[in-house]
Amino acid sequence: MPLINKLVPHSVVPDRSLTRLRITLTAFFALDGFVFAGWVVRIPAIKHQTGASAGALGLALLGVSAGAVITMMLTGRLCRRFGSHPVTVACGVLLSLSIVLPPLAHSVPLLGLSLLVFGVGYGGINVAMNSAAVDLVAALRRPVMPSFHAAYSLGGMLGAALGGLVAGYLSPTRHLLGIAVVSLLVTAVAGRALLREDVPVAPDRPRGDAPEGHRRLDSRTRGLVVVFGLIALCTAYGEGALADWGALHLQQDLQARPGTAAIGYSCFALAMTIGRLSGTALLERLGWTRTLVMGGTTASLGMLLGSLAPSVWAAFLGFAVTGLGLANVFPVAVDRAGALAGANGVAVASTLGYGGLLIGPPAIGFMADWYSLPTALTSVAVLAAVAALIGFATRRAAVG
Repeated sequence: MPLINKLVPHSVVPDRSLTRLRITLTAFFALDGFVFAGWVVRIPAIKHQTGASAGALGLALLGVSAGAVITMMLTGRLCRRFGSHPVTVACGVLLSLSIVLPPLAHSVPLLGLSLLVFGVGYGGINVAMNSAAVDLVAALRRPVMPSFHAAYSLGGMLGAALGGLVAGYLSPTRHLLGIAVVSLLVTAVAGRALLREDVPVAPDRPRGDAPEGHRRLDSRTRGLVVVFGLIALCTAYGEGALADWGALHLQQDLQARPGTAAIGYSCFALAMTIGRLSGTALLERLGWTRTLVMGGTTASLGMLLGSLAPSVWAAFLGFAVTGLGLANVFPVAVDRAGALAGANGVAVASTLGYGGLLIGPPAIGFMADWYSLPTALTSVAVLAAVAALIGFATRRAAVG
């Protein structure tokens, strides 16, 4: 069945069309970060509402990851059949509607089910919009993928800052309902613009050549896609850990007030935004291998400080350094996988990447019960170092 969005060679697509497409996709990335951050800053309140222990909360948070991972491979197939643009819009609507479910849950099982639905929307939109972004990056012939993820981080920073401001005034239900309304409005406007745009094709693709997602891949290419997926896994684990457990660590272990604790994720998101805004220049100057190695190493050192710091402000600094380190690792891994295998590559790398989220919430919850939350959070530093080692070890095999 042909794609709904026609594949149009770059030479036929006006530069203004590519610019409009870039702006529209940027809006969806920012929306995704905004909605997700709105949820994570209310985790402490919803934990109290459900009476969950750290371990039980970890199992409930597993719902987001499980819903995302289950959906991601299916979304890759949907993108190939219907086009990444319509799938992005549909998942944006689902994400907007599902954000109102978690605060309505008053037990751990119901919270887990509501987060499963939320995870379906979150996972679907991440594969679809990243697939669309990979096509645009190839057409532009510049490594601009970090700029899209910068928009995600900026949306996350704004969502976390807003959550911190309203935490003492609005219940989680009213707060997340407001986010749902804003999200639906943005999806309606940006979605209409996205559906009008064609999917661009890289100018160097031979006439009649199939999109990457439709090609039969050799074992070496499949292996490289998995490698980039493992790198994404190690770093997504860190992003999810700070999102799900950062505010709780600041409140529980460092006695921060709820509004102050929300600032911790804002520091992380702001640092990621700054790092990703400079990501294109960094990649053009250093190349992807050194970017991965430097990023993983920096994140590892930052998270050791963030998890073991004796004061709130030192933890803020550690979170910020971690954000700078992780900033470009995930987008580079997804972009490289997409360049190798199109929507299939994005789906595989994203599925493995969000497998880090699948492992992270319960792992950190159980480690927090067995040892302590600060000790559990040092696992983020370990996996960031592993990502750097994988990037360095495969630098020759993955050249191209």
